[in-house]
Amino acid sequence: MKEDFIQFLWQYKLFTSPDLRTTAGEHLKILNPGTVNMNSGPDFSAAKLKIGDTLWAGNIEIHINSSDWFRHGHDKDDAYANIILHVVLNHDKEIIDKQGNSVPVFEVKSFFDPSLLGKYEKIIYSKTWIPCAGFIHETDKLILMNWLSRLLVERLENKSGEILKFLKYFENNWEQTFYYFLARNFGFKINASPFALLAQITPYLTIARHKNDLTQIEALLFGQAGFLENNYSDAYPDLLKREYQFLRKKYDLKPMDKSLWKFGKLRPPNFPTIRIAQFAALIYQSSGLFSKLIETDSISEIKNLFTIKSSPYWNNHYQFDKPSLTKTKRLGNSSITNIIINTLVPVKFVYGSENLKPEIKEQAITLLAELEPEKNHITNNWEKTGIKPVSAAESQALIELKKYYCTPKKCLNCAIGLNLIRK
Repeated sequence: MKEDFIQFLWQYKLFTSPDLRTTAGEHLKILNPGTVNMNSGPDFSAAKLKIGDTLWAGNIEIHINSSDWFRHGHDKDDAYANIILHVVLNHDKEIIDKQGNSVPVFEVKSFFDPSLLGKYEKIIYSKTWIPCAGFIHETDKLILMNWLSRLLVERLENKSGEILKFLKYFENNWEQTFYYFLARNFGFKINASPFALLAQITPYLTIARHKNDLTQIEALLFGQAGFLENNYSDAYPDLLKREYQFLRKKYDLKPMDKSLWKFGKLRPPNFPTIRIAQFAALIYQSSGLFSKLIETDSISEIKNLFTIKSSPYWNNHYQFDKPSLTKTKRLGNSSITNIIINTLVPVKFVYGSENLKPEIKEQAITLLAELEPEKNHITNNWEKTGIKPVSAAESQALIELKKYYCTPKKCLNCAIGLNLIRK
C-alpha cells in the first residue's frame, strides 16, 4: 500500500463507521479533512476536527507507519509543529512533536472497506497503456466530460507558464513573443529548437522593417539560419546571399550553425528550407498578424490568414541548387490546425488572462472546440480504449490526461480513477 491511498481515504472520508476513534480511544469527528498540500510540508492543511470534546484546527500528516514520523525527521521540523492528527495504517510508535507534545493518532486499517484497496491496486499495478484501460468504459459519462473540460483548462494553464516566461524575456512585447512561439511551431518538433533559435537571433522588429519585401525577409531568415554561407549556382540563392550580406552588416547580425537543422527522416515538404520559406511568406502576406489573430474568433478567417504559399523559387526546389518536380509549397490544413492548437490558442488564452479580457480566453477554448481533433499515437491509443475525441479541445485534454495522470499513475488525483475506485 502507498501513502496516496491513505490520503485518498482521508480526503474523501471513506470510512466504514461513523464511530471513529483515535488510538487513545477518544471519539474522532472529521468536520473538514483539510486541503491537500501539493508542496513540501504536512499532507493536509486547515483541517477541522473534534477529538473527544475538543475542537481542533490545523494540519494533518499521513504515513503508512507511525514510526515514519521519526524516519522522515518530522519531530525536528518546525513545519510539523501544528499537526493536530497523525493518520496511519499501522500505529507502531507513539508520536512526539518538536515541542515534546504527544500527537493524536488515527489508525485507519479497521475503518475502511478492503474492496477499495483491491480496486486501487488493480489500477495502480496495471501494466496496460493507461492503468484503467480495461474498465475506463465504466466511468460515468458526466464525470468524464466534466473532467476533460477541466483538463483542457489545466493544459492551457500549464502552457501559460512558458509563454509568460518568454513574455518577460522579451520585455513584455507580445508581438515578439508570438513571433517566437510561431517560429518554433513551424519547426514541428524535429526542427522546433533551431527555429526557436532563429527567432531569438532575428528579432521581430528587424523582420518587420522589411515586411513589404519578401526577398529581404527570406534573405534575413535564410541568412540567419546559416543557409547562405555557401556559394550557389542558382540565381535566387545568390541574390539572397547578396541581400543578406548587406543586411547582416546593417544590423550587426550573426548567423547560426546550419548543421543544427535536421533533414533526415523528413518528407521533402517538411524540410526546414521549405518551412522557412513558408514562414517568410506568412510574415510578408500578413501585416499586423498578431493583432488580427487576437481580435478574430472565426476559424475560417484564422485559417485564411495562414493559407500561404512559398515564393516561386520553391515551386521546383526543396533545397537550394537542387531542382525538383514542380509543386506549389502551400501550408497544409493539418499544419495550420497544428499551429492554431499549439501556438495561437495558448497565446490568446494567456493574452486574455494577462489583460483581464475573459472573452479572449473563452475565444481560445471555443476555437479548440470548433477544430477537428488531432491525430497522433496518443489519440489513436485513446480510441482503442473506447474514448474517441470529437474536437481539438477533447484531444488536448486527453493528451494532458495521459501525460500528467495516466503515465505517472496519479489515479487518485484523477476524476476518472476516483470514480472507478469508489463505484
